[in-house]
Amino acid sequence: MAAVGVLLSNVIRQGSENLKRSQKTGQDAQRKTLVKLLNRARKTEFGKTYGFSKILDANNPVTRFQHKVPIYNYETIYNEWWHKLLNGKHKDVCWPGKVKYFGLTSGTSNNSSKRIPITKDMIRAIRRIGIRQLLALSDYDLPPRFYEKSVLMVGGSTSLKKMQSYFEGDLSGIMAGRLPFWFDNFYKPGKPIAKEKDWTTKINRMVAKAPDWDIGGISGVPAWVQILIEKIIERYQLKDIHEIWPNFKVFAHGGVCFEPYKKSFGQLLGKEVVYLETYLASEGFLAFQNEKDSDMELVLDNGIFFEFIPFDNRNFDSEGKLSENPQVLTIGEIEVGCEYALLISTCAGAWRYLIGDTIRFTDKSKAQIVITGRTKHFLSLCGEHLSVDNMNRAVKEVSEQMGIDIKEFTVTGITYEGLFAHKWYLGTDNFGFDKKEVKEKLDYTLKLLNDDYAVERRAALKEIFVELLPNQVFNDFLKFKGKEGGQHKFPRVMKGLSKDWEHFTAQWTGTNDKYN
Repeated sequence: MAAVGVLLSNVIRQGSENLKRSQKTGQDAQRKTLVKLLNRARKTEFGKTYGFSKILDANNPVTRFQHKVPIYNYETIYNEWWHKLLNGKHKDVCWPGKVKYFGLTSGTSNNSSKRIPITKDMIRAIRRIGIRQLLALSDYDLPPRFYEKSVLMVGGSTSLKKMQSYFEGDLSGIMAGRLPFWFDNFYKPGKPIAKEKDWTTKINRMVAKAPDWDIGGISGVPAWVQILIEKIIERYQLKDIHEIWPNFKVFAHGGVCFEPYKKSFGQLLGKEVVYLETYLASEGFLAFQNEKDSDMELVLDNGIFFEFIPFDNRNFDSEGKLSENPQVLTIGEIEVGCEYALLISTCAGAWRYLIGDTIRFTDKSKAQIVITGRTKHFLSLCGEHLSVDNMNRAVKEVSEQMGIDIKEFTVTGITYEGLFAHKWYLGTDNFGFDKKEVKEKLDYTLKLLNDDYAVERRAALKEIFVELLPNQVFNDFLKFKGKEGGQHKFPRVMKGLSKDWEHFTAQWTGTNDKYN
């Protein structure tokens, strides 16, 4: 087996070098990607409606495409186009052929699930990026024996729900259930456990099997992977997870900002591990960490055409709703440091689709980004325009300053004394801290990070309140809302279900009419 590890290590190193020479980046790569998408879909209902053939004949297909095709969100594209795919009678709607799989968006506790079409072309595209990310491991000088170890994928059930003419489930479950045959020897938890739908049962079965596995890598949402590791350590009375999995070297994570989890996750380890960030959504594999100590890179040559809307008051209102005539940019027009909402057109039949995420570019030449939040997951009750990125950074700063391990948090906007206030809920298992001091440090840090917030704290944003809750409360609420496990994550901004959340947490916080 040692020879196999050496062979795979050499293959990956050579493959990485070849990929870096052939990989296409920049505006030209995006133009070619769009042309391929338009050409494949020109005979679909959508393509005929918007004249894809004529767009392809234009001197500048990108500009003509932006002029002819409207911007869609989930509701508009589903109501006009995607709903036709569900009865099995329609094919060639937005992409050639019929759609066999629909990914249920992970969502958050205040969102109902959405059905996103997943075509064969998209499955192949996702697999290609998975291979690229594997090749990127050559940057980390991992020992050859690492490539002989198992990979634990902590995701949704691979047992999909059979509908009238299609299957639906988590994207992680759809992909894990369709892994190539040669990967079976490496893949954990294995097909029987992977099919389990009940999250608690799945976790317990993985804990029971943990001593039998030699895990080299883990992938999954940080919160649920951490819960699994904590339960393994508790069950077998370990000091850290490396006592049972000494070859655990790589953790590929995504879905949420990892910073709030990094400290507590590190406490579960006996050795350093490589953290690889991924941006894999139900709509496609958008970006991944391609180099050591770098931000993620958008994938510009693999079936997704990107557009960027500056995330500001000109283009979005206080509820995150897009204006009628927003400014839309291509990859060559973006600026480093600015925040953008993403539009994507894909090989799954999404066209100029507002995915709902916001990003910030950190390197234009390499298309490197960080995810900053969601278009509707920010607070702007009175113009403070507080982003999830601001929140993550502020919570991290307070955690480090006060030595508090805060893994989860959420914030909601409330009326207060005729104006407004923010109410924060911070998840920690370290109590004994003065809530007033936590509040003051959090407020002070947010003022430094966000000028609009600082201005409004002297005006309409009269106060902030802070509640400290056990971390388990956040997990229990997700379970209560039927959003436990897999790809589900807790919303950083509580909208829609704030009353449910307030009622759910009343036994820890107490009820107080002044917050209503």
